[in-house]
Amino acid sequence: MSENYLTIKSSGSHELEIKKSRFICSVQRVAKKEDADAFIASVQQDNPKANHNCFAYMVGKHDEIQRESDDGEPSGTAGVPILEVLKRMKLHDTVAVVTRYFGGTKLGAGGLIRAYSSSTSRAIENVGLVQKVLQQDIVLNVSYPNYEKLNYHLEQQQIQVIDTAYGSDVTVTIAVDLNAVEQVQTSIMNLLSGQVTIKTGDKHYHEIDVPVYPDAAD
Repeated sequence: MSENYLTIKSSGSHELEIKKSRFICSVQRVAKKEDADAFIASVQQDNPKANHNCFAYMVGKHDEIQRESDDGEPSGTAGVPILEVLKRMKLHDTVAVVTRYFGGTKLGAGGLIRAYSSSTSRAIENVGLVQKVLQQDIVLNVSYPNYEKLNYHLEQQQIQVIDTAYGSDVTVTIAVDLNAVEQVQTSIMNLLSGQVTIKTGDKHYHEIDVPVYPDAAD
C-alpha cells in the first residue's frame, strides 16, 4: 500500500436475491486482523440461521494479511470471488462478509461465483469509496503586513488552513499533501521573499470521496 490508498467510505450492507437465495454482503473498514475477525464474528452472531457466512479481507500496509473463507460452499466459489473484488477495486483495510440464506435452488459453481462477486460489488457501491491521502501540517509564522498576501495565496491555491493564531506575528497552520510539501514551501518562501518561518508538523490522513464505477466492481 502506498502513502495514498483506497478504502470504503463507511460500513454498510446490501442484499441481493438470486433464485430465492438471499445474499447479504456486509462491509467494514478495519485497521488490523483482530478488527476483521471481530466483525466477521459479529455478522455470524447476528445471522445464526444463515446457511453460510463467507468472507474475505485485506489488511496491512502492503496487504500482507489476506484471508478468505467459503464457509461450507464449494471450494473457490465464495471466499475467493469476494477477495478478488477487493483486489480488483484496489481496496485496503477492508473486510466483506456475505451471508447466504439458501432459497432451495442450487446455483452451480459459476452461479455461486457470480452471486458472491456481485453481492460484494453492490455493497461497496452502496457505501462508497474514499481515497486516503497522507498530508503534513506546515506551520507558517509571518508578520501582519505579509499575512494578507499569504492568506490570498492560500485561497487561490485552495490550500487548507487548519488554524490561525494572532500574536506578535500571525501563525498559520496549513495541511498539504505529502508529495506537494516541498513545492508549497518553496512557493510561499518565494512569495514572501523569505520573510516567513516555516516548520513541519504532524502527518495525518485526509479522506477524499471517489466515484464508484460499476465496471470496476463487476
